[in-house]
Amino acid sequence: MSILIDLLPRGVPSQALIFGLISAASLPLGALVALFWIPRPRVTAAMMAFGGGALLAALTLDLVGEAIRKHDFYALALGCLLGCVVFVVLNQVVNERGGFLRSFATTIEFLAQRKSEHVRSLAERLSSVPMFRALPPDLIADLLPQVQERTYQPGTTIIRQGELGDSFFVIDQGEVDFIDERDGGRRMRTLYDHDAFGEMALLTGEPRSATAVAVKETRVWSIFKEQFDRLLDASPDLAQTVRGLATQRGATLQGDAAADRRKTAAWVHAATADLATRMAAPTNTEVREAAARYAGAPLAIWLGILLDGIPESLVIGSSLLQATISASLIAGLFLSNFPEALSSSVGMIHQRYSRRRIFLLWMSLMLMTGLGAYFGAILFQGMSHSWFALMEGVAAGAMLTMISETMLPEAERSGGAITGASTLLGFLTAIFFKTFD
Repeated sequence: MSILIDLLPRGVPSQALIFGLISAASLPLGALVALFWIPRPRVTAAMMAFGGGALLAALTLDLVGEAIRKHDFYALALGCLLGCVVFVVLNQVVNERGGFLRSFATTIEFLAQRKSEHVRSLAERLSSVPMFRALPPDLIADLLPQVQERTYQPGTTIIRQGELGDSFFVIDQGEVDFIDERDGGRRMRTLYDHDAFGEMALLTGEPRSATAVAVKETRVWSIFKEQFDRLLDASPDLAQTVRGLATQRGATLQGDAAADRRKTAAWVHAATADLATRMAAPTNTEVREAAARYAGAPLAIWLGILLDGIPESLVIGSSLLQATISASLIAGLFLSNFPEALSSSVGMIHQRYSRRRIFLLWMSLMLMTGLGAYFGAILFQGMSHSWFALMEGVAAGAMLTMISETMLPEAERSGGAITGASTLLGFLTAIFFKTFD
């Protein structure tokens, strides 16, 4: 590595620029591969795990190890915690604007988290619906993970009068008119955010008494009778209870709905206590609808990917200031960037991004990484060892958080048993490059 540095232009910032570009050159390379060859999910997962392992080794050897040798552990640890917090906060801000679409892992994680939050809110709303409040929370706990999110455009019919009822709805956001088609299309009522309708369809399956039409873009949560009946089949006693509810339909249910707040809170808590272990992954329909809603957010996607790359560029600049840059660090960054770009580009292709836009996006990120390393070398000049350790800790904390939130979860989700072996191989490969220092 020292021979290569001697061949580069003089001046640490210029050398940092070159190494930054080298470490990020795998970004457009990964995008090019995705434009002409879409690997199987298992192959992509193996490469993602390999890159994650390589980056873990590079961070361990070249950041954490150096700080320990220089007795700067506490500065490094503080920096890692700060880096983690900064990454989590900025990542959430970017994701809320559509940046979660930058990769499969971030898409699934964001939608799963949002779905969990909405389902918890849904449980609170169900507690005010007489029929559900009368049911045991165990049944609701089994039912909640199966709810599905759907979005209806203005003028779309959600349910039609006379059809057999097969689902229950809670309006998350929007406005729904109920129309009596047998009375010349007379509007009977209008429901808004958090209102529910169709609960008796789960009990009886009787025909709909009105047609429901979305007035504006409306997002609803739905529970289907088929799912409800499947739970009842597993519990004859519960089925008997539900049949009793179907015959009451009146005063008793209203009385249950008026239960005191403490009982309601206990019911909601029991229904959502282990929601995280019960939650199903977002469906393909939910992913497609989310992509459609944020189709106009390429800037947020670009910022999300840039957020993943900023820490590595700062590490390159600071490393050169201390002496020489490690081959294992450059190798770890290069090897981790390739599968990230490959996986994200595949997702962008599915979202119908043009090939030109995809390639230019990754080229711009390579240039930004180089510039980040350049300015990092300027910014860190004259800093003490403790400040170096602090700033490198910030970068390391952000990168470790990124690995744990994006790369390894995506690899494990699609790769299964191969994930561990691929991660180990990547880890050993980065260590091998350490022998060239």
